[in-house]
Amino acid sequence: MIVLAATPIGNLGDASRRLIESLESAELVVAEDTRTAAHLLRALGIENRPRLEALHEHNERERSADLVERARESDILVLTDAGMPGISDPGYILVEAAIAADVRVTALPGPSAVLTALVLSGLPTDRFAFEGFLPRKGRAGALRALAAEPRTLVFFEAPHRIAAALADARDAFGAERRGAVCRELTKRYEQVARGSLAELAEQFAEGARGEIVLVVEGARVSDADLPTAVDEVLARTAAGERLKDAAAAVADATGLGKRELYEAALAVRRR
Repeated sequence: MIVLAATPIGNLGDASRRLIESLESAELVVAEDTRTAAHLLRALGIENRPRLEALHEHNERERSADLVERARESDILVLTDAGMPGISDPGYILVEAAIAADVRVTALPGPSAVLTALVLSGLPTDRFAFEGFLPRKGRAGALRALAAEPRTLVFFEAPHRIAAALADARDAFGAERRGAVCRELTKRYEQVARGSLAELAEQFAEGARGEIVLVVEGARVSDADLPTAVDEVLARTAAGERLKDAAAAVADATGLGKRELYEAALAVRRR
């Protein structure tokens, strides 16, 4: 069996009892960085010394098939440097291979930088989208493509790029769009800076230290968005999609009412 185990994102006190028990009994641990995994074992006072093998972005695809076959006979505990494997970290390719081979996969839930930042941001939590790390190249274009997204957006960003990322976010989303820079979550110097993107861009113009999660308010839907949304519904129907399904999909993406979109698109088609 493949066991995905969430590890503390900063505070060792967040290590779950299930994680500790699993580390105490594990025979094989595959880790993003075996040195980090060895340090975690020592820090948690784990007396067991499992075999440590590396599984990272550069070898995950080539190693997954072998690990899956070994997981048929015994459990393999999967760790990343912090948080849950597979969330902007190695793990997804291994899980995909295990499912395809009908090998059981389970998880030990635990700390999450995404959810911790989201709930501390002060922004809506009912609907959100995790976008992972912003691209190093084409960041401004990637942000502009998300400008109309109504859900709260969560990004990872490197400390030396946060100043430029905030400036691009301000330009793409508008200076008044609200955001939060969440830094060093669960650690001694945890910081959550909230404000408009213009304010945050100014505050972090010189950059910042530590692990950073950026949370940005979703676009506010107004009546002015309806014609554009109707055009999208009609484009989908022209491509062969049912009007009802197209209206539902666009309503989900924009926050507009499904019935409102359906009736508006139907009225345009009848003209």
